[in-house]
Amino acid sequence: MSDTQTLIENRPPSVAGLFLDRVAATPDAEAYRYPVPPAAGEGPDDWKSLTWAQTAERVYAIAAGLIELGVQPEQRVALASATRVEWILGDLGIMCAGAATTTVYPQTNTDESAFILSDSGSKVLIAEDVTQLAKVQEKRAELPELTHVVVIDPAGVESGEGVLTLAELEQRGAAYLEKNPDLIKERVGAITKDQLATLIYTSGTTGRPKGVRLPHDNWSYMAKAIAATGLVGADDVQYLWLPLAHVFGKVLTSGQIEVGHVTAVDGRVDKIIENLPAVQPTYMAAVPRIFEKVYNGVAAKARAGGAAKYKIFQWASGVAREYAKVTQDNFRRTGNASAPFALAAKHKVADALVFAKIREAFGGNLRACVSGSAALAPEIGFFFSGAGIHILEGYGLTESSAASFVNPGEAYRTGTVGKPLPGTEVRIADDGEILLRGPGIMEGYHGLPEKTAEVLESDGWFHTGDIGELSPDGYLRITDRKKDLIKTSGGKYIAPAEVEGQFKGVCPYVSNILVHGADRNFCTALIALDEPSILGWAKDNGLDGKSYAEVVAAPGTVALIEGYVKELNGGLQRWQTIKKFRLLPRDLDVEHGEITPSLKLKRPVVEREYKHLIDEMYAGSREA
Repeated sequence: MSDTQTLIENRPPSVAGLFLDRVAATPDAEAYRYPVPPAAGEGPDDWKSLTWAQTAERVYAIAAGLIELGVQPEQRVALASATRVEWILGDLGIMCAGAATTTVYPQTNTDESAFILSDSGSKVLIAEDVTQLAKVQEKRAELPELTHVVVIDPAGVESGEGVLTLAELEQRGAAYLEKNPDLIKERVGAITKDQLATLIYTSGTTGRPKGVRLPHDNWSYMAKAIAATGLVGADDVQYLWLPLAHVFGKVLTSGQIEVGHVTAVDGRVDKIIENLPAVQPTYMAAVPRIFEKVYNGVAAKARAGGAAKYKIFQWASGVAREYAKVTQDNFRRTGNASAPFALAAKHKVADALVFAKIREAFGGNLRACVSGSAALAPEIGFFFSGAGIHILEGYGLTESSAASFVNPGEAYRTGTVGKPLPGTEVRIADDGEILLRGPGIMEGYHGLPEKTAEVLESDGWFHTGDIGELSPDGYLRITDRKKDLIKTSGGKYIAPAEVEGQFKGVCPYVSNILVHGADRNFCTALIALDEPSILGWAKDNGLDGKSYAEVVAAPGTVALIEGYVKELNGGLQRWQTIKKFRLLPRDLDVEHGEITPSLKLKRPVVEREYKHLIDEMYAGSREA
């Protein structure tokens, strides 16, 4: 048996157990960093640290406080908060109490929050602030099982019957621990691998979300498998901003506990650019939309610098992509990421002029980024690869505890999601669907045995709903969601995500794009533009001072985007080409339910919202 197999197969039953081991092994090492805004409200944040021992003190107090409130093993405790260090402390506290975490996005509306709390049978809610508390108070009559709400940020909160602050919970827990010093060790020691650890509700595109049941063993396996990849080490500094209510963010906390590196935690997306130089991470995970925004921002900044600067940027972009493709191909064939002398010389010049500044913006120490949750446009991936920002694409679902595939370090291949994690099996069904089996696969959907049976076979194979193909040496490429494949009225199949990804690599102004064409005789697209980028262009093109809606409606903007659509079409098969498009009057967002909190497109919602624009594009065609 290999060392990797031994590491994974001899895993403990829970991450709570791994946490106790980590605290015992490196009590004085730094575990977390978190920002504290300045008292005056002006200036940069002050970053504070917690060692593993300090983390444990708070985690055990939270666990004991929950036990004192009557929380029993496997009972659900919900967490409704943005990503912050208290989310992690709360989650670990819940697990160390032997209970299970129900995750709730802070953006979730009142009705859906109440549904999740009710469906999960959550006994306690840890809420971020008075806004999250208000949602529950409005629906309290519909939540008879909910006995207490614990509020992280006490501003504006009145403690009373059933409501207390996190500080009060920790005080009660610390006092309870004094009387019962072995309490946490006993609770953690009693956890079995099949015991429920986490209930994550999928943000489905239609109907009510389904609760995905993830036992303790899922997270223990993930922690050991991530460590076994060798992608992260004890000296790493992770910048964690992803939503922890989402499985992608959550899995990163398990890997960190096993490896023992530092994690800087701040979920404020508008602070990413400011935080990167302060944190100077060696690795971070993100969703493709973030890389697209960075790329668009860099392009817009170059354009604002004048024609000469923009021309240099365009030249450097071409060099980056060519360099990435050549070096990745050479590494695949020879194990050496080399480039011909002329290309290497051009790359050196481009690096001095453009790429070094991009790496500096990421903090200067970044070894690699992990991208997941949706497909990264290959041309954007090649750009960053050539610029020295190595994006390792990965793949997984809520139902597979997030990390099923990841690109293997130096041997990464842009456009693929890499190889399966140690211990995970994969096969491709006759219709192209990706099937997974292994210790990361969910127990099932909460209270929905018939839905579970639809996707989980008796022998453990899980139907992902994604279409993909495996290379002879085991790299997986995702082509589309099975249910999202378009079949035109001419009988041709089209993967819209593939076309959409190519457009994002061509057009530096796009924010979101939806390709439509099912049962139609040609394809169309709804396109939302990136506001800062297009307003920057507008300033230099006679539209200064106009609103976003006015800019996208202007003939010059439509002509600009039409040029990029023609460029896209030049590289597509005839039946894939976009014959018509419409620019949307605003960008798609979470608030309108058009994208999920993890920034994935909700196609049915967008198509329903903009049905009039789709109908307009097909009006007068033979099928109208």
